[in-house]
Amino acid sequence: MGQFLLVDSKKLDGFEGLHQAVHGSHVDVMQLGRGRLRGTLSHIGIGEFSLSIGTFNVGMRTQRVSSDDKLIIGMLLAAEDRVAHWSFDMQLNDVLVIPPLLDHDGVFHGASAYAAMRFDLAEVESLFGGEARLCDPETWRSRGHFRADIESGAIASRRLVRIMSHLRTRAGSLTPSTADFWKRSIVECMAANVMSSLPPDDIGWLPSARRMIRRVEDYLDEAGTRPVHVSEICAAMSVSRRTLHRAFQEVFGLGPVSFLRHKRLCAVHSILRESAPGSTTVSAVAMQQGFYELGRFSQYYFAMFGERPSQTLGIMTSPVGGADIVRA
Repeated sequence: MGQFLLVDSKKLDGFEGLHQAVHGSHVDVMQLGRGRLRGTLSHIGIGEFSLSIGTFNVGMRTQRVSSDDKLIIGMLLAAEDRVAHWSFDMQLNDVLVIPPLLDHDGVFHGASAYAAMRFDLAEVESLFGGEARLCDPETWRSRGHFRADIESGAIASRRLVRIMSHLRTRAGSLTPSTADFWKRSIVECMAANVMSSLPPDDIGWLPSARRMIRRVEDYLDEAGTRPVHVSEICAAMSVSRRTLHRAFQEVFGLGPVSFLRHKRLCAVHSILRESAPGSTTVSAVAMQQGFYELGRFSQYYFAMFGERPSQTLGIMTSPVGGADIVRA
């Protein structure tokens, strides 16, 4: 049985709307800046896992009492002035860890935007697959602040917003594998900024790259056509993301993300070639394989195969009027 995808989005008209700033967790809010608070608040929930993104236009103080047994990991997406959580001064895309059952105190001195994911501590080991320093639940039992890398932090922030935007249009049920994929995609955005703040992990034995690749490909064969996230592979192989990347670079000359994208593109190509026109759509097949940005997917597809996905499916665009006709 799949998991239900909960989607909730609303406009804020007053600071009271931010009492549920993080889905499933009550926060006491006091407005600091002058003027009526305006903004937006969006939540998506996948089982007990949730992602919340909020924006607001005036300064405020937030306090959370220690009644919630879930782990909260947040990221600062935008700020026009100083933002402090506990004694941590936050910079853009920094990550904040709020452990279960711990009081929290934050001050936003001006308009800001944030993202926060909330889930059970027991899920840490599976969701942060392969990164030994992140898989241990004890790592997350203390409050923490992780400074984001400027470049990778901005990329992670944009990706997180795009994922939220995509999932907001797809309310309904998810298959177990799709639900797992989206949770891992969200977690990865946060994990990227956490990892950039940790010292390099260059100690240890690097298993044979080719042997590791064979194990990965066996795992992907067993997964069939469902999309597989890199962190899932790391967890299954019990290796770090960095080790996996080095192995793929040695064998293929590209990283595991690019490899998985190429593999998924090939899967889409095969499905489209074997499908009769009218029996499916390009967007349906692309999304089944984890491509949620269809414009970017089309670019990847054309660059790889030299044709549009609609041409592979047997549909081509008429030069007059733009209508789709079936290719003979």
